[in-house]
Amino acid sequence: MEQALYQNYLNILKSELVPALGCTEPIAIAYAAAKAREVLGEFPDKVIMKCSGNIIKNVMGVTVPKSGGQKGIDVAAVLGVVGGKAERELEVLEEVTPEDIAKTRELVKAGYCSCDLQENVENLYIVARVEKGEHNAEVTIINRHTFIKKIVKDGSILMEQEVNEEKTEHVDKSQMSVKGILEFADGVEIKDVRELLDNEIQLNTAIAEEGLKNPYGAQVGRILLQVYPNDVWIRARAKAAAGSDARMGGCSLPVVINSGSGNQGMTVSLPVIEYAKELDVSQEKLYRALVVSNLIAIHQKKYIGSLSAYCGAVSAACGAGAAITYLYDGTYKEVAATIVNAIANVGGIVCDGAKSSCAAKISSAVEAAINAHHMARHHCGFMPGEGIVQGDVEDTIKSVGYVGRVGMKSTDIEILNLMIDRVQI
Repeated sequence: MEQALYQNYLNILKSELVPALGCTEPIAIAYAAAKAREVLGEFPDKVIMKCSGNIIKNVMGVTVPKSGGQKGIDVAAVLGVVGGKAERELEVLEEVTPEDIAKTRELVKAGYCSCDLQENVENLYIVARVEKGEHNAEVTIINRHTFIKKIVKDGSILMEQEVNEEKTEHVDKSQMSVKGILEFADGVEIKDVRELLDNEIQLNTAIAEEGLKNPYGAQVGRILLQVYPNDVWIRARAKAAAGSDARMGGCSLPVVINSGSGNQGMTVSLPVIEYAKELDVSQEKLYRALVVSNLIAIHQKKYIGSLSAYCGAVSAACGAGAAITYLYDGTYKEVAATIVNAIANVGGIVCDGAKSSCAAKISSAVEAAINAHHMARHHCGFMPGEGIVQGDVEDTIKSVGYVGRVGMKSTDIEILNLMIDRVQI
């Protein structure tokens, strides 16, 4: 592989696989609010949040980490202002104290923060405005959870930049392909990815174990292990689901994310780690398989976008399934078939926000990916022309991306309308 392409894949991993504390949507709100307070330079009199529908639906049902069990956009924003450290980005709430939590409860109850739905904007869109007397500051985040598009203070623009979802200064996702990902995984110098992947293994395993030990959420992971046989395909589903049980239930442990999502980060990694243990493969083989899973998931999400009505657990599980096939020394054809088989099966799972049922969707998506892997190994699969399955894996990935980005746009709106009681059924 030529050096420029090699470095591009490496940069993609470095930019995407970062630690985050809690569900990334409330954390992004806390980050924007903390940054706005930092720009203002003093504690504000009030906070005004303006958010897209996708941000609102992904915050409504999830516990804000480090908040003492509280939920809501106002909680995330106020906690960011009161105790957040903007320089820590997705770990903005790591240093929150009990006093900060108590003050947040008091301010939220007093109506200190308001939130408005913004329509006809990017799916991932957050504006945090803070005001103190005649002074104010405003921070705008779009497309990526930590990408600050604009900073304004007292009406003057301090910073503004454009963003291309596929291409930034160091990363060009348009060059990605399944074949290229496998070539990179086969040839990557382990020293270039070891620290990154060790962090993913350690952090994501820790929160999965936490979810299995304690009754978070609907306890999807714990129930899987209690009810079904002790088989690797059950353990793979249970570990990923348990991590989500804990994360959606407000567990304060950080995870390494994928495509801006902790749930997707756990889905691409934990089933692969479990299969690597079962197969007793070398640590190097596990690293290479995790490269496959992470990059395959990112490759799919570049067509779908950061937030939509398409459940990201599906694209992440496709990555995990491809990596499991890789652990079994599968060929390019078998890896591609695994991806296509999984997409054809569960490509229609909708995202109705971050909450406890995400764990069940992860379990279902991982089960479908494992089934897709076994079908591929037996040279069975879904054919072009069957639904959205196209002539090859790349076109199939593009087709489901189109469904998620364009076809499900109206679905996304109606899901939000139901969630905020805009429609009667």
